[in-house]
Amino acid sequence: MRLLLIADTHVPKRARDLPGRVWDEVATADVVIHAGDWVEPALLDTLEVRVQRLIACWGNNDGDELRRRLPERADVTLDGLRFTVTHETGASTGRDARMAKAYPDTDVLVFGHSHIPWDTTTKTGLRLLNPGSPTDRRRQEFCTYMTATVRDATLCDVVLHRLERHA
Repeated sequence: MRLLLIADTHVPKRARDLPGRVWDEVATADVVIHAGDWVEPALLDTLEVRVQRLIACWGNNDGDELRRRLPERADVTLDGLRFTVTHETGASTGRDARMAKAYPDTDVLVFGHSHIPWDTTTKTGLRLLNPGSPTDRRRQEFCTYMTATVRDATLCDVVLHRLERHA
């Protein structure tokens, strides 16, 4: 099962649309995971039509309509692997221990908010993934997104992809 992980798209405020490479990934993904900060519902509408399966939550920049349509936290099991998708996880200092305690029944926690890519595994085995942002690099050198594969209840082939700054 091929996954595309994105967050902090901020369309249309930070970019008019997702970069073409991300749309190419959408076309080949079995599951698209979006960890919040859509800003406007139009991108959600488009993804719902174009993806095989969408797992998503709202972020702190998302208004009432997005909050009505999406949960603050999405939990799903994919091929035996338990995922949680949420937007904010707080400060990076102590994140691994805090999240391991907060999500004891999760195998993979996908989050956003910082626009800073993150890939760690806690002492309890919880994998934390932040794909960064494909549209707003903020203090990062590149805009980013992630792809991964779930096979036999195992997360593998996690790749952080770099994009040129998107206009």
